[in-house]
Amino acid sequence: MSEAAASSKTWAPLVYFWDGGWIGVGRSGGHVPPHAHHAIQITVGLSGPVRMRHENEEWLDVGAGVVLPDAVHEFHGMSQNLAMIFVDPECTEGRWLRDSVPAPVYAVPPERLAEHVPALVAFERERPSAEAAARIITGVVRGLSVGPPPLRKMDPRVVQALQVIRNGDVRSMPLEDAAKSVYLSPSRFAHLFKEEIGVPFRRYMLWRKLSRAMEEFGRGANLTNAAHAAGFTDSAHLTRTWRQMWGISPTTMVGSARLYEIPAPFELAT
Repeated sequence: MSEAAASSKTWAPLVYFWDGGWIGVGRSGGHVPPHAHHAIQITVGLSGPVRMRHENEEWLDVGAGVVLPDAVHEFHGMSQNLAMIFVDPECTEGRWLRDSVPAPVYAVPPERLAEHVPALVAFERERPSAEAAARIITGVVRGLSVGPPPLRKMDPRVVQALQVIRNGDVRSMPLEDAAKSVYLSPSRFAHLFKEEIGVPFRRYMLWRKLSRAMEEFGRGANLTNAAHAAGFTDSAHLTRTWRQMWGISPTTMVGSARLYEIPAPFELAT
């Protein structure tokens, strides 16, 4: 969705967000230029196909598609009603889904999600409870996941570091402090973190800061206050980083959204 398109076709979704992800349902405003974010993206066209592509490859017209973490991709919602789910790739369901998807941008066979589409179509109208939303989100993610959950566990030191990051002050968490929390040297921790997570520590922290900014927007903060709460120097810094990861500005993306915070859906559904 370009800024010009957004001015004439407002993206005003119903959004439920949690620490590490969100679901948005509404009418697409159009084209989103190339970008890359750390979440796994699931997009389902509810009134017709949408278009997606990986970097400069051919466009895919899809009823539903998945984008893997940190894949550079481009998107066009074709002014369709759609649902978008963003999943933390470090959670169990995220790792399961990531292991199940064979390409950075993947067209989902229609039958894989057919039973879940009616609930997504009704989502915006019915505004489900947190528990009902959790069941819908979990059903979609598990419907796309193949076989049993992954047996391989993440390195426990990285798991512990992620918990420290989530529980700490995202505005000021240097690599040295994260490394110290798991008794590793900064260089060894940096190597291990990238090996396990797939991105350098600094880029992951930018992702966490954007997640924090999203939470602040959902709680009513303006652009400046959200930037400061998430550790950005100012609103311009937040906007530049947001565009790099999401392809559009925060005002375009969530300025007209109806935002509601819910508990982590996979835990709630279980």
